[in-house]
Amino acid sequence: MSAVFVYVTAPSELEAQKLAEAVVTDRLAACANIIPGMKSLYHWEGKIEQAQETVIIFKTRSSLFQALEARVKELHSYAKPCIVSLPLGQGHMPYLDWIMAETKP
Repeated sequence: MSAVFVYVTAPSELEAQKLAEAVVTDRLAACANIIPGMKSLYHWEGKIEQAQETVIIFKTRSSLFQALEARVKELHSYAKPCIVSLPLGQGHMPYLDWIMAETKP
């Protein structure tokens, strides 16, 4: 059993809500935290850009990362969306068991 957090950024809270609803409805994640108001500074096409973004943290099993990534890419408005998996080394077992129970086997 291996749980991960999947970190995704979106250009707006509305798009983040759409992504979260699709992924959780499809049982590709047990939960999605939507955190609005992040300020991003980044290189893009030879310039430094700045933007407001919304963070989504999905809680899922590592075996579902590729399916979750595909679903997010299908719905995301960015050409190269941030979709990265963060392994969970340790955690409260009842919580980790809940993630496993609420996602596709």
